[in-house]
Amino acid sequence: MENVQIKKEFLAICEEMLQQRIATSMQAMQQAQESANSDDKNSAGDKYETGRAAGQLESEMYGVNLKKHRADLAILNTIDPTIIHTQCGLGAAIKCEGFFFFIALGLGAVAHPLGKIFMLSPQAPISIAMKGKKAGDSFLMNGKPVKILEIF
Repeated sequence: MENVQIKKEFLAICEEMLQQRIATSMQAMQQAQESANSDDKNSAGDKYETGRAAGQLESEMYGVNLKKHRADLAILNTIDPTIIHTQCGLGAAIKCEGFFFFIALGLGAVAHPLGKIFMLSPQAPISIAMKGKKAGDSFLMNGKPVKILEIF
């Protein structure tokens, strides 16, 4: 498979994961707001106000998550998969023995037919350990050396 196509797939996986997180945050924020708005006033008095405040805080928390996910999507949209990297950095796909790293966003590990992909942010400790490395170089991961086979 061509390297540009692989990076396009990696980007599509990241975007799909982010879109799912955005949808989940929007739904949770809406449900929390609806819950806060529909709390009926009852004889407990302050309980009504406490419930509304808690619902409002929960809605705001999901709003913060939504804002972060949208900012992450904006970062993702700056990555050009047609750029072939020679060093580790934002937008680089790093092939190692049996797995890949994709430096874009910290989204975790994903199964792929080519091997496991670790979606990393540029600020992740492994990304920092790989920064400036080239194909053939090694770095430590969990105390063990890992050789970089290819970067693109």
